[in-house]
Formats: sequence, C-alpha cells, structure tokens
Amino acid sequence: MTPQELRTFCLSFNAAVEEFPFDPEISVFKVLGKMFALSSLRANPLTVNLKCDPEDAVRLRGEHEGLIIPGWHMNKRHWNTVTVDGSLPDRLVRELVEDSYDLVVAGLPRAERLRLDRP
Repeated sequence: MTPQELRTFCLSFNAAVEEFPFDPEISVFKVLGKMFALSSLRANPLTVNLKCDPEDAVRLRGEHEGLIIPGWHMNKRHWNTVTVDGSLPDRLVRELVEDSYDLVVAGLPRAERLRLDRP
C-alpha cells in the first residue's frame, strides 16, 4: 500500500477528514472530530497509528512482531503502530484501519452515530 492509497482509504469512510494539528507533515484522520488514524505519509518506512481493542492489540503485536508495535506517542493499551511497507498484506492493513474507524465511531454519542448512518 502506498502513502496515497493509505490516505485515500482513510478518507473513504463516512465523514472522514484529514487534518494537520501537530505538524504539516503528520496527517491526522478524524471522524466527527475524533482521531482514528495518524501517519507521516512521507516517512520511510510508512507507518500508521491505529486505535485497537486492547486484547486484539496484544494479539496482533504477538502475531506480527516488529510490524505491529505499541502505538508510538499514544496510549499503548488502545493504539498500535502498524508498518505499511508491504510486509503485511494490504487486506490486513485495510481491516485494521476499518476497525480503528469503527471503534472511534462506536465511542461517539448516539446522535452523532445516527447522523453518520444517514445518506
């Protein structure tokens, strides 16, 4: 997955936006003001911080040692840093991005979640 493919995929979700609150080089992808992905798209190797269920986070780190690690500069219990250099299948990276988005949406107030469901 290329940096542009990662960016396009993150922005494909309902109400997803890209912002640069920390640095013009760091893309922060949000849904209704809540972050679900963070990446320096020019970094080599490309990595992305993603929210994750705590139990899944630990399991994924064990299954993909060195490629999925505790979230850099994030809450290590709820965030993973995922290396996107071709070592992991693109399908898995997409699933992890989607899971992150879904976890963030699930934590939104009911009225905001309902607003997302409308076409």
